[in-house]
Amino acid sequence: MQNLPNFRDYYEILGVSKDASGEEIKKVYRRLARQYHPDLNPGNKESEEKFKDIGEAYEVLSDPAKRSQYDQFSRYWKQKGFAGNKQVPKAKTWQSNQGDRNVNQEVDPSQFSDFESFINQVIGVKNKNGANNSSNGNSDPFRSPRTKVAYTVNTPPRTTRRDIEARLTLPLEKAYQGGNERIRLEDGRSLEVNMPPGMVTGQTIRLRNQGVGGGDLYLKITVEPHPLFKLEGLNIVCQVPVTPSEAVLGGQVEAPTLDGPVKMTTPPGVRSGQKFRLGNKGYPSDDGKRGDQLVEIQIVTPKNISQEERELYEKLRQIETFKPRADLLG
Repeated sequence: MQNLPNFRDYYEILGVSKDASGEEIKKVYRRLARQYHPDLNPGNKESEEKFKDIGEAYEVLSDPAKRSQYDQFSRYWKQKGFAGNKQVPKAKTWQSNQGDRNVNQEVDPSQFSDFESFINQVIGVKNKNGANNSSNGNSDPFRSPRTKVAYTVNTPPRTTRRDIEARLTLPLEKAYQGGNERIRLEDGRSLEVNMPPGMVTGQTIRLRNQGVGGGDLYLKITVEPHPLFKLEGLNIVCQVPVTPSEAVLGGQVEAPTLDGPVKMTTPPGVRSGQKFRLGNKGYPSDDGKRGDQLVEIQIVTPKNISQEERELYEKLRQIETFKPRADLLG
């Protein structure tokens, strides 16, 4: 289409072709909405206007009825005949339903100041100030002076209440602590949410009035796997490596917990795979109680040692009395 100041080409605004599918339009809108969202471009008036244009275009093209009407009446923009033009095209007939009968009403584009007012009146789009665009002056081409009946496009109400669901993936530390979290939805909205402590995978959090038309938003929680901790119910399992000398002599070692590192004491001669319990250091339950943390000992041997360490290991091998393979040799 040729570009005119009073015509808003919604396909061009979204950068899609006229035969684009509804799914493609939705995908492009989400990408652009995230790109130009005011929260990501604070103080950028150009991005703010672009964000509004994208929303206006998506409002029309995502609705099959509005899109069909927009495509149908867009052809009038090439014609002169809006207010201020000398040539007035022949009036067109607009068909609407009134009760159980069809009513034909003539639409005269010359009563509109520009094409944008004309097309927005036809498809019921609101302008950026939030008011319905209408014809120039007080004249309304969809109101008959004899019947005083206003004809409107029969489109589904935008205020239909609907619950929606979104997925939220959190690291284990955040799921454990809870607290304020800013989340960004696929529709471009950004919400500040007060998350409860002790969230688990599969849990659903309800946010009232954050859905469509006053509906609710349900956040479905997924907790990411952690490199150190593994949840087993309310208990947390982690592995702590110790050196051969620490295993033989015992003593204090540091173990990580969700509350930070703590010191624990291992007995002399601890075995690899042996588990110790740290009470009340596990995951919280709904009633405020906590599970335990199970610390599994892993004896690890060094691959690179100094010359002095080697000499000590050689001396130890000569004098040690422990014979782990004695039963195997008879």
